[in-house]
Amino acid sequence: MTPGAVASRSSAIPLSLLFAALVVYASLYPFDGWRWPAGSAWAFLDAPLPRYWTKFDVMANLVGYMPLGFLVALGLLRSGWGRWAWVLALLLPALLSLLLETLQNLLPMRVPSNLDLGLNIAGGGLGVCIAWLLERLGVMRQWTHFRRHWFAPHAHGSLVLLALWPFALLYPVSVPFGLGQVWVQLEQVLSGLLADTPFLVWLPMQAEAAVPLSPLAQALCVALGLLAPLMLGYADVPVPGRRVVLMIALLVSALGAAGLSAAMTYGPDHAWAWVDMPALLGMGGAAVVALVTVSLPSRVCHVGLLLALAVSLSLLNRAPVSAYFDQSLDVWEQGRFIRFHGLSQWLGWLWPFAALVYAVRAVTRLPLGRQVDH
Repeated sequence: MTPGAVASRSSAIPLSLLFAALVVYASLYPFDGWRWPAGSAWAFLDAPLPRYWTKFDVMANLVGYMPLGFLVALGLLRSGWGRWAWVLALLLPALLSLLLETLQNLLPMRVPSNLDLGLNIAGGGLGVCIAWLLERLGVMRQWTHFRRHWFAPHAHGSLVLLALWPFALLYPVSVPFGLGQVWVQLEQVLSGLLADTPFLVWLPMQAEAAVPLSPLAQALCVALGLLAPLMLGYADVPVPGRRVVLMIALLVSALGAAGLSAAMTYGPDHAWAWVDMPALLGMGGAAVVALVTVSLPSRVCHVGLLLALAVSLSLLNRAPVSAYFDQSLDVWEQGRFIRFHGLSQWLGWLWPFAALVYAVRAVTRLPLGRQVDH
């Protein structure tokens, strides 16, 4: 893209912001014990290189910033920044790394490092170089052509949600693909905040113990959990044949994410322990419904997305969380992904509600070409 090219919206911009949030989370976790440093906050810049380091730390700092540099460069390029996109894409990740390394002075459990800063800058630069190389080879133009050929022009938000959905499935859930079961945690938080206040009686507490979901209700939640992203994708892929390809891709990614989550929680031998009769029935039902609805209009798909989310969230948040599931979370939280389990948990909690907001906006949006009468 040249400096005079027409700017266009790119999904790389929101993805780069989300990845930057991930970098901030990983760099400042656990956000506890903030205090003002005794010496200079920038003393680490001219300090000797660390004597002790591991190959994992080097690769994590180097590779961790590569997607950020790549996404920032791609997003700025597609937004019409021209040659300035490359300069800003090199500068912004470097400034973010410098800021985060400086802020680590305020956390007793984190140690700022000039080696980490250099590796982060190098990683962001490698990401920018990859974006530049792909642009020179025409890969980005081919992707732009593919996206315009397959997806609707306004599919920026849905593409971001679809890209995040498999990652939301990595955190263990009580029902396969059943994201958004937050009421138990929200009830505990609100009860603590409203304790000893007259507003506690306003909280809609459950009068009786929640009844576990029946096998048929579990199968329904599994089916709805799969149909939500399918309807989200169908709404922005107008051709039925391409919808079938999208359906297969989403189902394969869902199986892979669920299997990986179980493998990380219980071990590789139990990667498919979650595949029971309700899960099989729900997955089969979702596939059948997806094939039957492959020719629905986009607006009807948005309505289907809205209904799938509303029903699944209602069922899941009226059901209790089993003790066995609580034990699985303990295993997960003690594992090697301790720094990211909270972030993946938030993603699993919030993804359905973000998709719900997107569905409401899509359903209430005027069709293209119509204007509001004044």
